[in-house]
Amino acid sequence: MIDSTQHQFELRFQSLFDSGRGFSFPCDPTGQVDLDGLSERARNNYLYARAMVGRELAVPALRPSGMH
Repeated sequence: MIDSTQHQFELRFQSLFDSGRGFSFPCDPTGQVDLDGLSERARNNYLYARAMVGRELAVPALRPSGMH
């Protein structure tokens, strides 16, 4: 399980059509998102983002958290 107090990375799904939009989720250094640690809304957004890769969202990028 990922320690939520030490999220130093995020998985970022960038919009293909609007560069200012996208989704980001806390993850470990390998890009694994702790689904059990997400709220229901965040979990639904994560599953939506994964389903929309290539349609509305780019392939997710792993990056240090705090970068926007």
